[in-house]
Amino acid sequence: MILHNKGEEFVTKHHRGGKGFFLWCRIHQLGYSRKQNSFSDLACKLNICDSVCLMVSEEPDLPNAFVKLYYILQEMKPANTKNGVPVLHSAKDGCKPKKFTPDEVLVPNLSFKENQGTKRKRKALPLKVEEIIEKVKDQKEDKDMQPGSLSIYELERLENIRQNQVFLSSIKLLEAKQDLKPEKTQRGLKRQNNKVAWTEILPPRTKSLRIQKKEAERLPLPPEPHRIYYEVERIERARKPEGPISMEPINMEEDSSLPPELLKLWTEDLIKEEKEELGLEEYRSTLKSMGLSEIGGVAKVVKSRIFSVAFHPCSSRLLMAAGDKLGGVGLWNLDSDMGDEGVLLFEPHVQPVACMAFSRSHPTDLLTLSYDGTLRSTDVEKAVFDEVYRIKDGLRTFDFLSHDCSTLVTGDWYGDVAIVDRRTPGTSHESLHSLDTKTVRCVHVHPVQKQYIMVAENSIVSIYDARCLKASSREPVSQLYGHSKSISSAYFSPGTGNRVVTTCLDNNIRIYDTSELTSRAPLLTSIQQNLYTGRWLSKLQAMWDPKRDDCFVVGSMQRPRRVQVFHESGQLQHSFQDPDMTNVLSVTAFHPTRNALLGGNASGRLYVFTD
Repeated sequence: MILHNKGEEFVTKHHRGGKGFFLWCRIHQLGYSRKQNSFSDLACKLNICDSVCLMVSEEPDLPNAFVKLYYILQEMKPANTKNGVPVLHSAKDGCKPKKFTPDEVLVPNLSFKENQGTKRKRKALPLKVEEIIEKVKDQKEDKDMQPGSLSIYELERLENIRQNQVFLSSIKLLEAKQDLKPEKTQRGLKRQNNKVAWTEILPPRTKSLRIQKKEAERLPLPPEPHRIYYEVERIERARKPEGPISMEPINMEEDSSLPPELLKLWTEDLIKEEKEELGLEEYRSTLKSMGLSEIGGVAKVVKSRIFSVAFHPCSSRLLMAAGDKLGGVGLWNLDSDMGDEGVLLFEPHVQPVACMAFSRSHPTDLLTLSYDGTLRSTDVEKAVFDEVYRIKDGLRTFDFLSHDCSTLVTGDWYGDVAIVDRRTPGTSHESLHSLDTKTVRCVHVHPVQKQYIMVAENSIVSIYDARCLKASSREPVSQLYGHSKSISSAYFSPGTGNRVVTTCLDNNIRIYDTSELTSRAPLLTSIQQNLYTGRWLSKLQAMWDPKRDDCFVVGSMQRPRRVQVFHESGQLQHSFQDPDMTNVLSVTAFHPTRNALLGGNASGRLYVFTD
C-alpha cells in the first residue's frame, strides 16, 4: 500500500487541516511509495537526516511512524543548520527576541483600524493659547509649577469647548431645539400629587407575666390582635349637608366668585331655529367633516373616571358638563380661559355622578344625580346647588316626566321608581313604586306621550303607564324581550319615540319598534358590538342624536380607539378616530342643535369633535 494513502487516512481522522495535513501533502507531492522508495530517499527529498527517518522506520505500525515523523519535524528548525544538517532547538532559543540589522527597513502597511489608533495631529490654537502653553512648558521645565494650575491638555480641552459653543451659536442650533419641542396640548385641570400616606397602628405592648414576676396561669391564649391600617388623608367622606351648597370652584382661590362670562353664557336666551332634517348622505358627509377642535379639543375636566356628560343647549359657544366617580362636576367652556383654561370644578356630591341633564324648558337648570342618594339643581345666578330629592343612598338614574321639567322620575339600585314634584316643598317623593326586579338601571320618558315610562330592569325592558302605577297593580304596557344578560341602557328616539335602542352586556345593541305599544314590541335590528368594559371603565351606552330619529352614537372597544355612529338599520355611518384619542370614550353625547360630539374617558378627559 502506498504510504500517502495511509497518511491520508490518519490525517483525516486526527490532523485534517493542520501541519500533519501539510506534511502528508508534501509526501504525496513527492510521490513517495514504500515499495519503490526508502526512508533515506524521503529524507533527501524532505531535507532531513537519515537518522530521523531510520528512527521512524523502526516503528512497525505505519500510522504511528507517520505521527513520529510529524512531531520530530515540528521540533526541528530548518533555518538553524550546521554543515547543511538541521538541528533541534530548545524553548529558550524560541523565546529570544529577534534582532534587526541596521540595513533592515520596516515599512508598516497601516490598515483602516490601525489608523484609528494613531495619534491625531493637534490643531493649531490661537496665539493667546499658544503663549499660555509655552509659559506652562517653561514652568514645568523649571519645576516651579504651582498645584492647581491648568495643564496643556486641560487648556486644549477648554479651547475646544469654546470653539464648539461658538459654532453652535453661529448655526442657531439651540434655538432650533426649542422650536422643535411639541407644545402642550392638554387643557383643563393641572395634575396633582394624590399619593396617600399609610400608617400602621400597632396594638399596645403588654408586659409578660415573667417580667411582672407573676406565676403563669393555665388560661387559653388570647386571639392575636389584627393590624389595622388607616389612611391619613383619604378618610371616608361623609355626605354633604342637607339643603343648598355654595357653588365654589375648588380649582380657584378661596372666596372667589364665579366668572361673569359663565353667568352670561349660562343665562343666554335660546334661539330656536327650525332646520330641515338632512338626508342620510348629507348627514354622513357632515359627520365626516367633524374632527377634534383645533383650539384644543381635549381637556381634563374632572379628577376621576367620567360617569355622565351633557351639552348646554346654547348655540353661540360650546359649554359642556361632566360628572366623575368622586362626586365632582366639571364645566368646560371651549372658547374661554376661565379657571384652568376654561375648566371649573365643583364638588356637590361625594359618590359617582351617574346621571346629569339640562332642563329643556329652563336651560339654566342643570340637574345632577349621584349614588350618594341626592339629586341637585345648579343655580348659577344664586351660585348654589339646590337639593331636589334625597334618600339614604343608591340613586341610579332620572328623567323629566313633564314638558316643563317640573316633575321627575327616578330609579335606584333597589328596584324602586319614585315620582318627584319639584313644586312641592321638601326633598321627598310624591309616590314610590317597587317593581318586581332586583335593580333599575335606566329610566326614560316617552318624548311625546309623557305618561309612558320605560324602565331597564335586570334582563328585560318594560314600559309602564305612570297614571296606572299603583301599589296593587304594576302591569307594564309593553315589554322588550331578547336580552340574555344585564341591560345597561334603554332610550326612546328623541323626536317621535317610535324607536327604542337598548345596550346589553350580551354584546348586542338592539333597536325595537315602539310606534304601537303592544304587549311585545317587535325587534327590528340587532348589532353585535363588544360591550364588555370590565370594572375600570364606565359601561358603554348607545345614545340617540337629538337632531335625528334614526341614528345613534356609541363608544367602542376596538383598536385604534373610535366612536361609532349607526343607523337604525344597523349600517355604520361614520367612525370618529384621531391619533390623540388613545383611551376608550365610554360616555358620549351629541349637541342638541350644533354639529358637535362629546366623549368622556376613564381619566376625566373630554374630547370634542366639531365641524
